[in-house]
Amino acid sequence: MIVEYIRYRIPVNRGEDFEAAYRRAADCLSRAPQCVDYELARSAEQPDSYILRITWTSAQDHMEGFRRSELFREFFAAIRPFVPDIEEMSHYERTSVRGAGGSVPSLYDWLGGTEALERLTERFYDLVADDELIGPLFKGMDPDHPRYVAMWLAEVFGGPARYTDERGGYPHMLSMHLGRAITEPMRRRWVSLLLDAADDVELPADPEFRAAFVGYIEWGTRLALGNSQPGAAVMQEAPVPRWGWGVAPPYTG
Repeated sequence: MIVEYIRYRIPVNRGEDFEAAYRRAADCLSRAPQCVDYELARSAEQPDSYILRITWTSAQDHMEGFRRSELFREFFAAIRPFVPDIEEMSHYERTSVRGAGGSVPSLYDWLGGTEALERLTERFYDLVADDELIGPLFKGMDPDHPRYVAMWLAEVFGGPARYTDERGGYPHMLSMHLGRAITEPMRRRWVSLLLDAADDVELPADPEFRAAFVGYIEWGTRLALGNSQPGAAVMQEAPVPRWGWGVAPPYTG
């Protein structure tokens, strides 16, 4: 992905018209398959200064895809009167320096941290042991396995990176699923029992948390299902995913 910044200097008496023009133009961005997201911001200190940020799937997709499309012609028609007011228009490459601030708690903090996750996984594997469908998959498992899974979930949900530091991160988790030939009924039972365990140990029940929690469980178990099939083409190296409030982790870009 690449980020485009366009800086405008718009006289205050034209600001309302400028924003109205971009509300019309934004519809084109919303429909463009090359556009990831966009935002128009106005300076609080200098009201005549605006910055438009657009994230594109790539610079080539922007310049050769969007710019040559009918959507661009519609977009440009909306903002044409303000083109002379552009001070900068550049593509910027992302760096590794990025992250979330502390104003919104992580899912890890919201659910109660490591202690809550260890209660969750202990209860989950108690349920698994009595289950006829997936219980056999875990026969003879390491007694510390529930703790290791809690460690993985802690890192996924924004807690300490202990699974990476102590267990080998994603490649190790991947190795636990290779060749297991998990079936869809098994995957669904795993999800169902984990959600039962979440209720049993009283993880937060607010809709926002549960939506994010279930989103990860669905995403992760479907990857595990695919990776477990004999002969599956798997991604051997990847970071442990970091899952936020309704946000899937970017594996590229």
